[in-house]
Amino acid sequence: MIHKRIIRTGVIVIIGISIILIRLAQIQLFDTKSFSHRNIDLIHESVKQRSQEVIIDNGRGKFYDRNMVPLTHEAIPTLVLFPFLNHMDWDIEKLAKIINVPAVEIKKVLQEAKGPVVFGEPNPLVLTPEQMEAINHLEIPGVFAVEKQFDRKITPAAQLIGILGENPEELKKRYPDREIPINTMIGISGLQKSFDEFLIQEESTKLIYHVDGRGSPLFGIDVKFVDQSNPFYPVKVQTTIDYEIQKKAEQIVDQYQIMKGGLILLDIESNSILASVSRPSLDISHPYANNGIKDMMLTAHTPGSVFKTVIAAASIDHQLAPPDRTFNCSVTIHGDIDEQYDHGILNFKDSFAASCNNTFATLAKELAEKDETIIETYAHMLGLNELTGWVGNVYHIENFKQLADEEKGYIYLEDEERKDLKLNAQTGIGQQSVRITPLAAANMMATIARGGEKKMVRAVESIQYKNGTELYRFPKKSLEGDHISSYTASKLQQLLREVVVNEKGTGKSLNDLPYPVAGKSGTAETYRQDKQGNELLNRWFVGYFPYEKPKYAMAVVNLDVIEGEGSVIPLFKDMVNFLFEFDQQRTE
Repeated sequence: MIHKRIIRTGVIVIIGISIILIRLAQIQLFDTKSFSHRNIDLIHESVKQRSQEVIIDNGRGKFYDRNMVPLTHEAIPTLVLFPFLNHMDWDIEKLAKIINVPAVEIKKVLQEAKGPVVFGEPNPLVLTPEQMEAINHLEIPGVFAVEKQFDRKITPAAQLIGILGENPEELKKRYPDREIPINTMIGISGLQKSFDEFLIQEESTKLIYHVDGRGSPLFGIDVKFVDQSNPFYPVKVQTTIDYEIQKKAEQIVDQYQIMKGGLILLDIESNSILASVSRPSLDISHPYANNGIKDMMLTAHTPGSVFKTVIAAASIDHQLAPPDRTFNCSVTIHGDIDEQYDHGILNFKDSFAASCNNTFATLAKELAEKDETIIETYAHMLGLNELTGWVGNVYHIENFKQLADEEKGYIYLEDEERKDLKLNAQTGIGQQSVRITPLAAANMMATIARGGEKKMVRAVESIQYKNGTELYRFPKKSLEGDHISSYTASKLQQLLREVVVNEKGTGKSLNDLPYPVAGKSGTAETYRQDKQGNELLNRWFVGYFPYEKPKYAMAVVNLDVIEGEGSVIPLFKDMVNFLFEFDQQRTE
């Protein structure tokens, strides 16, 4: 009996030791790069335990504006101090003299330091080139003047650029064949997501020293500078954003207290995004709060009378709007007396300028009677019910999308809407199921301004290697499918100008600007109410300028506002004035 018990105990001990040995082998030999279901890199984590470091550059690619001004980061020349200086005899007075800071303040920072510190953080001391040279010339171990990369506290065009986050499952899904540390940050939204494969973090640049269990230097006071071994990475993504224009656009949007909405500005010649502002603002620490992560410029909304531009184009081509035809603009689309607007009898040109609902409801019904697909066809010809962001093959990546978050606009949700004339009346004035993005609306204006040529919209010009040579340049590309004729575009140009110059025009307050404007206003019912029971509206103004030599196309939208509030025309006006002055300064 005792003999059997001893044998059982021995077997259990052997099994236990075997399990331990297998576990140790797993940890030490087999799963060092991806331990447990969390795929922990044990080697990397063990090195972290034995070292203290300051990251100079995290190794992820970065975004720049069209003039190579950093958008997501700032390179700040600053001072890095290591805590082992507390146990050394070094000339602190020389350092204090160079940076014009009392020595006692430097001592205090070091005494409170639990690891390497950037002096002055969270507002780091900014060094001059002369100060950097003088500090490094001292050759004091643990004292370094370096140009460190800091994330911008507020990223320009935040929703367009997007955010980063840790997502081990998504990381593995995107890069199944690559050995990447499980805590590597990846793009969650915006351009960060679209360009993640190019931007994904490689090696970081850092200052590092090894410590013992008490945090004291393990190998003397030798601090090692670890640079990236690949001279071509991280890459630089040159966007089409202009940092100065973007800053002013955000300032103006906030000045007019746009809580939901924003603006998007395109360069017509290159069909590129110069500025994009989306509200609610994006809080990086709580990106999903108040839906701040969502880019309202790439989201489809009810456009209201902006959509009358589509009906106008179709009516011109199908000879439904001769100069002598008139419409009763004192009645609603249902034939009742219009208690809000009493424009009287108007021709087609004045109807467009005054944004007469009855005119365009009538024309929409006539178009639908001819062919139930006409309205959709013309929306497509103007790029409203398709994705307009740049798409193409980039090396081994097929159908690469610059704007991964862009929504596709649509005209109808059900086939019944195409056949029902009453519903088409609502469609004709940009209500019912019609949804378009501000990006597509601005691109429609650019298309008209160019004489009907529709193009894909670029947000990025090129991807560059670390040394500045090009990895890839995104060419200008046309949108596929039919487009409006140059004749139709010319007629639309005249109509859009009438909105501003006509005494009945909804945009007549824009008629005194240094850049002549052509455009279209829109007020859309959302069929929703606020907490007080007020109906919520979407207010739009889209247009291009200067009229004779078009340079800019812009869409401004203020969503979910109540009657009598939230006009976007003053905002549009301020942006036009700014761009005129901006261009004047550049030509001087």
